[in-house]
Amino acid sequence: MSRALLLRVNFVKSFSFRPTPLFFPKHREFSTSLKNQNALLNQEYDVIVVGGGHAGCDAAAAAARTGAKTALVTQRLDTIGELSCNPSIGGIGKGHLVREIDALDGLIGTVADEAGIHFRVLNRSKGPAVRGPRAQMDRDLYKTSMQATLKSYPNLHLIEASVQDLLLDESGSPIESLAPMSMENTIRVSGTGLLGMKSQSDDRRPEMDKMMHSATSATRNARIRGVIVQTTESENQPATRHEIQARAVVITTGTFLRGVLMIGHDRYAGGRHLRDSELVEPPSVGLAHTLARFKFPLGRLKTGTPPRIDGSSIDWDACTIQPSEVPAQPFSHIRQFNEEQPPMVTAGTLIDCYQTATNEKTHELVMKYEHTLPIYDGLDGKGNGPRYCPSLYKKVQRFPDRTGHNCFLEPEGLNTNIVYPNGMSGPYPEEIQLKIIRSMKGLGAVDIVRPGYDVEYDFVNPQALTHTLETKSIGGLFLAGQICGTTGYEEAAAQGIIAGANAGRAAVAASSGENAPSPLIIGRDEGYIGVLIDDLVTRGTLEPYRMFTSRAEYRISLRADNADLRLTRKGIDFGLVRDEERISALDAREMLIGDRIEQLQKFDLKVTEWSARGGNDLMGGAQVSRKQGQKKTAEEILIMPHVTLNDVENIMMDVRKESAETSSDEISFMKCPLSVYDTVEASVKYKSYVRRQYKDMDSWRRAQGLRIPPDVVYDHNNLPTLSNEELEKLTRIRPSTFHEASQISGMTPQSLVYLYHHVMRRNRQRDRRSNEPVTISASS
Repeated sequence: MSRALLLRVNFVKSFSFRPTPLFFPKHREFSTSLKNQNALLNQEYDVIVVGGGHAGCDAAAAAARTGAKTALVTQRLDTIGELSCNPSIGGIGKGHLVREIDALDGLIGTVADEAGIHFRVLNRSKGPAVRGPRAQMDRDLYKTSMQATLKSYPNLHLIEASVQDLLLDESGSPIESLAPMSMENTIRVSGTGLLGMKSQSDDRRPEMDKMMHSATSATRNARIRGVIVQTTESENQPATRHEIQARAVVITTGTFLRGVLMIGHDRYAGGRHLRDSELVEPPSVGLAHTLARFKFPLGRLKTGTPPRIDGSSIDWDACTIQPSEVPAQPFSHIRQFNEEQPPMVTAGTLIDCYQTATNEKTHELVMKYEHTLPIYDGLDGKGNGPRYCPSLYKKVQRFPDRTGHNCFLEPEGLNTNIVYPNGMSGPYPEEIQLKIIRSMKGLGAVDIVRPGYDVEYDFVNPQALTHTLETKSIGGLFLAGQICGTTGYEEAAAQGIIAGANAGRAAVAASSGENAPSPLIIGRDEGYIGVLIDDLVTRGTLEPYRMFTSRAEYRISLRADNADLRLTRKGIDFGLVRDEERISALDAREMLIGDRIEQLQKFDLKVTEWSARGGNDLMGGAQVSRKQGQKKTAEEILIMPHVTLNDVENIMMDVRKESAETSSDEISFMKCPLSVYDTVEASVKYKSYVRRQYKDMDSWRRAQGLRIPPDVVYDHNNLPTLSNEELEKLTRIRPSTFHEASQISGMTPQSLVYLYHHVMRRNRQRDRRSNEPVTISASS
């Protein structure tokens, strides 16, 4: 550990943790002079992005890539790109979002590659559709890389100030923002393409038209004109207020909107603590009042972060090691394709994570000190936190029969001893947190560097937005991130890139006097970003929304490996992707994938020969005797679950070598990266499943008007695949039609289809019983 960091850690450990209001000094990393800051404050912008978190960073960069003169305004320039909670990016569902953001030339994936220190693909033993790339970050590297990337944009300016209010034109005349359009006008890929799927089938047109109409037909009563900011107070300069003009504003305030921090029964205003510090960043109150004045549907949500612990006080030998995968699989499609460009942190410096678990003693302490937990404003004082990222107290309370819950010990960087205990969130008083964490194996003598805490904050029900993330009541005002009811860095960045792109395109067109542009909307069959936004704006949410693969009805074709094939062309067409290296990599990847699949389709052998060359295991034994004379293509062989692309290509190459003379049909494979192999293999194996997926969803759409019998029992006996959340909501709401069921927040498409089949099966059984002949016994 460096001497400077050691002094900081020792200082934090030496005081009794008490929140301290933060009066900002002049920051050294961004030595922007007062003169330069004043010059930035007095300019007019196309787009202003409020907030420097994950949504704000990708929103600002996306707006700038559309050609918009953009300003990112944040309270502290040196906290731009801060990983406020866990030091990781990606995961199941979340990793898909990162890959899709990268396919649109977004920042989070590239920056994560540069700062990653531990890489794993989750669900690797399962099918490609549900595998989720994930990486641990070095917090300092991530923040430094993000800031450097933003500063490299020539038309993006960084301003240190606090946004107090919005400037609005309330002239009363109806205002439209983006150009009305239908799916006929959208740029889309037709045919089956490389993915073996239709990229927006004819059956999807009504849904996409509805999205487009919603996004472009809202009549607004006000239009954004800019923001009112207050500059940072320093020793030599008092705080001053300024009006900054802009044609569009993207609000990405995270947990700062009327944020309240809580440790035990202590409550104090703030959006978050500075990292490993008692210093508190102040909340955003003025914006909350403005949103309330315009009758935005506001609610309260909460989230929490666990204590940080001193790694030098952990008994690592008592914990289970979790090594990083080597070689590391990057998020960036460019880095994946160019295998000579690995993640910045090389294999020699990749670190291990470790695992321990709670026990009965831990659970006893958790429940014993329940009375010391905070009382929240939302949900009758119980706190409306993330259902799928619960506090330790919630886990113990919900699962009383569990004897242990996993705790993952994740180092926060290469040059620090601070460790993030993933799974140990719980805002008990500091001394109670210490008792709880010391009850676990390997942590018996651990020291807390900074106690965990909860933050409760305002959010806007996202049903107040269109699919472009523009608000329905104020033209030119966009929202993204936790203010829309989501949780997670990846969900925030996904919203940020869409909001920033649409804000930038609209503002650039307005400044040049052009007609309003067509909106950038991603369909549910195009990407997880489309699933995320459609779920939010159509269903809304009453609890923090987190992405899972189960939320996507088209998840078989929405894989992490093919995000560039699905979205990069669309990004190019909408002016969001301009990087020549990315475009060249996509061209080359499409060519290599197409070449591989074409050769697999052309090459065939008799079943007996496939079996002879690959062994009985290759053909599944029993099939050989039944189909000895039948020929199968290499593509048909690859469809078999236990066959790999390497197995098939090796046989193809052997046949070629054995050929007596070279023919025009000889097999030759161009050298290609591993990512090409992954995509070819997944595309071939999933081909029939993709067709079935579309067939199921078409049947489901036609069935939405059907009624659900009122006596359906919603429990695991009848509906074993549904989650507790879904069963709870179905029991409480009792929808009368499948369409009503589809509007329930948290219901996944897979579960809706399962419910449909359950009701249809139940109806068939009832009909059979009613048609059975009645037997009348003879009376004596």
